[in-house]
Amino acid sequence: MNQSEPEIIEPPTTRPPVQISETLTKPIVSYVIIGITVLVYLLQVGTNWYFGVDVPGALGMKINAAITDGAYWRLFTPVLLHGSIFHIVFNMYALIVIGLELEKRFGHLRFGLLYLSGAFAGNVVSYLFSANPSLGASTAIFGLLGAELIFFYRNREIFGQNARRALQNVITIAAINFIIGLSPGIDNWGHLGGFLGGLLFTWFSGPLLGFEGIYPMIRVIDKREKIQYGLGFAIVFLLFWFFVIIKNS
Repeated sequence: MNQSEPEIIEPPTTRPPVQISETLTKPIVSYVIIGITVLVYLLQVGTNWYFGVDVPGALGMKINAAITDGAYWRLFTPVLLHGSIFHIVFNMYALIVIGLELEKRFGHLRFGLLYLSGAFAGNVVSYLFSANPSLGASTAIFGLLGAELIFFYRNREIFGQNARRALQNVITIAAINFIIGLSPGIDNWGHLGGFLGGLLFTWFSGPLLGFEGIYPMIRVIDKREKIQYGLGFAIVFLLFWFFVIIKNS
């Protein structure tokens, strides 16, 4: 389901700005991710209370020895697991703040692939450089930050001064969170990997906006073909999977 939301954008012309229609997708995948993540966390809490062990965490968190032995699903599943109520609330709040707007512009499929790209890349980098077990959606959240950075950079002529402000905000937020990630117990390698995954995915598959029509009847379109939506995920997966193979060879 699509809805048209008007936005003031300055097209590349000497004429005054006009009201331009940009078709944005209603976010759904973000809410589905939140729902699944909350459900998994309730299972973590429930099994820990009933059995005395966090069953989903034990089966799905990033544990290097288990991955080396072939449990490669652990390069994806940590994105659904969290260690505390504060942990999940912080990550889901970040998903709402960043993810909803990105999904409107990326669409459902592309946003879902972006989220998986950040999660996978983040857990691979953590597997390569950190021996500590880890879990959490922050790998994917940093992937969204990387995606936002590339989105506004590649479409800076469309958004004008708004792009510059957005880029400054993203860089500031990312820098602050990387500094916070230096604290003990935080998997900053996972954050870095997720950020790189989001950058790569969006460079190859993110929206490339352009103007269509004759002044003053102008609208914004995405020039990226739908067949390219999976290209970014394929590149991220193959590149980081190559490093996993190298580590285990």
